[in-house]
Amino acid sequence: MRFHKTLVNRLSLILLLAAIVLSGKAYSALEIVITEGIDSARPVGIVPFKWKGDGVMPGTLADVISADLMRSGKFNPLSQAEMPQLPTSDGEVDYTAWASKGVEVILVGTVEPYSLDRYLVSFELIDVIRGQITGGNARVLSAGKLVDSRDHILDSRQIVVDGNKFRRHAHYISDVIYEELTGIKGAFRTRIAYVTVNRKDGNKTPFQLVVADYDGENESILLKSPEPLMSPSWSPDGNKLVYVSFENRRPQIFMQDIYNRSRTRLTDFEGINGSPVFSPDGRQIAMVLSKDGNTEIYLLDIASRETRRLTRNRYIDTEPSWTPDGKSIIFTSERGGKPQIYRVNLASGKVRRLTFQGEMNLGGTVTPNGEDMVMVNRTQGNYHIARQDFKTSTMQVLTKTYLDESPSIAPNGAMIIYSTLHQGQQVLSLVSLDGRFKARLPAAEGEVKSPSWSPFLL
Repeated sequence: MRFHKTLVNRLSLILLLAAIVLSGKAYSALEIVITEGIDSARPVGIVPFKWKGDGVMPGTLADVISADLMRSGKFNPLSQAEMPQLPTSDGEVDYTAWASKGVEVILVGTVEPYSLDRYLVSFELIDVIRGQITGGNARVLSAGKLVDSRDHILDSRQIVVDGNKFRRHAHYISDVIYEELTGIKGAFRTRIAYVTVNRKDGNKTPFQLVVADYDGENESILLKSPEPLMSPSWSPDGNKLVYVSFENRRPQIFMQDIYNRSRTRLTDFEGINGSPVFSPDGRQIAMVLSKDGNTEIYLLDIASRETRRLTRNRYIDTEPSWTPDGKSIIFTSERGGKPQIYRVNLASGKVRRLTFQGEMNLGGTVTPNGEDMVMVNRTQGNYHIARQDFKTSTMQVLTKTYLDESPSIAPNGAMIIYSTLHQGQQVLSLVSLDGRFKARLPAAEGEVKSPSWSPFLL
């Protein structure tokens, strides 16, 4: 079967990548390298926060916020050298000076000591154009009286922050700005899970399951293993991961708490145990099993551990993914003659083919708003990340990278993280849902693969 050949080819690729890793380098933090799209982004000004205490401010804010907004692909923060002034409050802002730089919005703020190792962070998000028009003194009629509206202040907040949480708070401010300016919830406080491999110096546990902030910071190794780890996937509450481990020399599916590190083996069936994915309500897991002979899609009830077989045919069905409403599963199957993506309704059992363009389509995931599907599309032998609009069935190829796989969508639907090859090494890459912004997240050393983007986190 061609699909079988495809799986064999993909397995060969994995083995090739493993071979690359075996010859390879040590693992360390991810780094984001923007490769395309920032030139068309919207200029903004993220002014350095003024420190009102003694000594050095205990953490940075403006640099992290600027990096977040730039990595969103929608904004291009000015460098400090380009800023016409460094105001710390609206009263100090020269709206005309900023407008002359093409900047429509700026962020200004201060940090001051509050109590022991706690600090008061204040900021204002200012519409420069509106401020220029009104002079910052707009008034509106309220209860028969004219009152100051200050409608050029898009947002302003004061929050007390612990000294070790400045970076986290910077991501929070980025979320506020992103949602205010785009209408889309920010996802800068999310995390990603991925798998690394490193056999440096005869490392006996070369495979690692890692969780980090979306930008690669604050890494945490959840598991080290002498055998491959694959397919991590987040629980809806962001507290657990499910994944496949070969540590017992056979594929088994585990569920692990990312905070207390406790873990549970969910499956140990004969044959394939693969591609586990939590349901939107967190009560079930869709997975691939071959315990009954052929490779099919199953559901596992986590509480009862009962399984339910969803697909039944003589072809291989694999790579399940839930629709956001939890009523359907999309999956890859060769039942139509070549690998394509299908959708099975969990209530009726009816199966419908979703993709028709290109030589094959694999690994589909529905966007959080349910309007699009992201997948791996193969056309003329090239594997690229693509998006398909459900209403029009129009497909857009988003990437130009090489041997793309494992796409995972940010919880706000704005960005996709996926695994690809760059200069012979397996790396992670980012692409915006419209394909205009692209970036790489290579490990400073070693290989990284199988990314999974977390849900929104508090």
